[in-house]
Amino acid sequence: MRNLLLVTWLALPIGAWAYHEGPGQDRMALDEAAKVVAEAHQAAADKDWADAVRGYEDALAKLPKDQESTAQRLRLELNKARMQAKGLSTAREELESLVDELATDQKADPQLLAESRQALARAQFFTTWLMRLEGVSREEWEPEIEAARQNWRLLAEQATTPEQKEQSGKDLEAAIRLARIEIEDLQGLPLPSE
Repeated sequence: MRNLLLVTWLALPIGAWAYHEGPGQDRMALDEAAKVVAEAHQAAADKDWADAVRGYEDALAKLPKDQESTAQRLRLELNKARMQAKGLSTAREELESLVDELATDQKADPQLLAESRQALARAQFFTTWLMRLEGVSREEWEPEIEAARQNWRLLAEQATTPEQKEQSGKDLEAAIRLARIEIEDLQGLPLPSE
């Protein structure tokens, strides 16, 4: 019995070292990513969009590969910040990719999918607004606003609360107005913001 206790006592440091080199490294990476995410969230709250984008990008780089749902959430937040940091086209493409990925994943969080779809619809709406102001032809901007309208319609149909349904309805009306408004009237309006 004494020998077994002695061997166990001597093996304890080896077990601690093995944990540190294996799962412990993932824990350390998660801790580091959590610190960076907290800083990025604070930058976003302070409306320092460039720092928020850098923070979310750093957090994604530090995140262990097995944290897929966390990475998807961070990608959403990153692209919401990008939209505010004058990276609308990149954010729109990334959000479209994220929505496609979440829509095909059976285990995806439905709330995350809805939030991603909402952000994508906003990016499509803002893109259409800018395209119209730049004088792009109707054939080019119309598919963009139609995609935003379809996303908001789907969100309105899938809404679980009256507030969500009302917000999606308002967004849907805004998309329809943007498609119908004359360019002269559009030029007189302030640029939309988040």
